[in-house]
Amino acid sequence: MQPAAIEAIERYLRHLAHERRLSPHTIDNYGRDLRTLAGWCAERGIEGWKQLTHPDVRMFAATLHRRGMAPKSIARHLASTRGLMRYLMREGELDGNPAADVSPPKMKKLLPQTLDADQVSRLLMLDGEDAITRRDHAMMELFYSSGLRLAELCSLDVDDAPAMLAGEVRVQGKGSKERVVPVGRHARSALQRWLKRRAEVARPDETALFVGERGARIHPRTVQQRLAHWAKVQGLGQHLHPHMLRHSFASHLLESSGDLRAVQELLGHASISTTQIYTHLDFQHLASVYDRTHPRAKKK
Repeated sequence: MQPAAIEAIERYLRHLAHERRLSPHTIDNYGRDLRTLAGWCAERGIEGWKQLTHPDVRMFAATLHRRGMAPKSIARHLASTRGLMRYLMREGELDGNPAADVSPPKMKKLLPQTLDADQVSRLLMLDGEDAITRRDHAMMELFYSSGLRLAELCSLDVDDAPAMLAGEVRVQGKGSKERVVPVGRHARSALQRWLKRRAEVARPDETALFVGERGARIHPRTVQQRLAHWAKVQGLGQHLHPHMLRHSFASHLLESSGDLRAVQELLGHASISTTQIYTHLDFQHLASVYDRTHPRAKKK
């Protein structure tokens, strides 16, 4: 594609960062999606965004599908494309949105993966007093205690620690929406132990609460790798990602309280329909108990 078309992507990403104030993780995903689109366009001789048509965008989605990409990822690529086109329309560079009304393949409604209470307990019983183990323990306790997203945890600063030790944490979620969530006793204890050793790892001028081995703010990919490491060490027998602890937080809370609105508030969901997936998960658990225990449901 022409340099001007590539530059338009960079302008749009800056718009997302400075005007929309989306998280760095979201912006990275949008940037990757749009560069994939630009590469696809270049292969087909489409040099600028004005040349991109509605059939082209449909063919792009079909190409991603043939490559084996999951429907959810294709949907995000299309959302990224629509966003860029809307931005260029606002800037007066396009007359219409060629990505409008292009639908991704139908997605299966998958229930979120969670850990049960015993698995969470086993995961969080970490041996080791070195700084990295204390850091990892504090991160995992916070994920489970407060239902944080990965980007929310990585963005925490040392200045947030006093309020967290007092029992609450203020985070900015999707769309820069702020919420305050409780921090449990075990998470506060793990955080205290990490803070005592943080200076051994962090650079003197680093403001981040959680840092990597080089002393700078921890990268989301590092957090993902560390959780996968501890799942293996603790014998969970399955891959663990940060959102699984957030899902477990929500599922266990709803199972105990039955208060869907409170869970919605704690998770920072804009719509309760997003939170309702956990009611399906809770029903699945109840149905499993029924199948195992009810005299009329037991298999002969």
